[in-house]
Amino acid sequence: MTPTDEPPPAGAATDAVDPAFVPVVRAVSDALGDRIIAAIVHGSATSGGLRPESDLDLLVIVAASLDERTRAVLVDRLLDVSGSRARLGPARPAEVTVVVKRDLDPWRFPPVTDLQYGEWLRAEVEAGTLAGPHADPDLTVVLTAARQRGIAVIGPGPRELIPEIPASDLERAIVASLPELVGNLAGDERNVLLTLARMQHTLESGSIVPKDVAAERVARRIPPDEGALLLRAAAAYRGEVHDEWMPRPTALDSYVQRARREIEGHPTH
Repeated sequence: MTPTDEPPPAGAATDAVDPAFVPVVRAVSDALGDRIIAAIVHGSATSGGLRPESDLDLLVIVAASLDERTRAVLVDRLLDVSGSRARLGPARPAEVTVVVKRDLDPWRFPPVTDLQYGEWLRAEVEAGTLAGPHADPDLTVVLTAARQRGIAVIGPGPRELIPEIPASDLERAIVASLPELVGNLAGDERNVLLTLARMQHTLESGSIVPKDVAAERVARRIPPDEGALLLRAAAAYRGEVHDEWMPRPTALDSYVQRARREIEGHPTH
């Protein structure tokens, strides 16, 4: 894999960020105040635009690890504005990742997530059992995406704060996340297929692109029945079609196994 470290598109600025981020950024700012060094929008919003199923991805870099009271205030504010069950009314799901600046420089693998909020964690949040600071290989992918195409809405730009991440660590992070991803296939077929495709594309190119873009690129080089599944998943991700997976179990299983072999067999640096 050759790392691709492209800057945001020319002319990118905070006013280019989708307005859907406003309540999420406000919630984070209200909860964390001057603890925030930077807040960086990344993901689909800065690499082609939000899709109907896209989360609002926000990386928050703070000066010091959050104490328990501050963590509780932050997640309470996010419960107000995130997802279909948001207390203030249905909204796009937010995925907010908090990291401490000193945990980024010098770079160490795996990096440490100080706090993460996502709708898949809502039950844990509501039960008061959200994980504390922890080593998190998946954070490597988030940081790479934010450095490549993130847009700061608070504080300095991503390249001033996120060090260049070795390609070998990005590869390690992708491989480490594979078993859990594949284990969640049943009932989450579309997301698993698209994430596998993005893993394959990232390992090949070093660039993290939207899931539907990765799926379309991978579909060109695999058997037609498997490629058709990826193309349908990509179209559904954009809200163009409704996807049903049960009638095509053979192609589904075949693609998942193919992707797994490619990812696990990818030569590392």
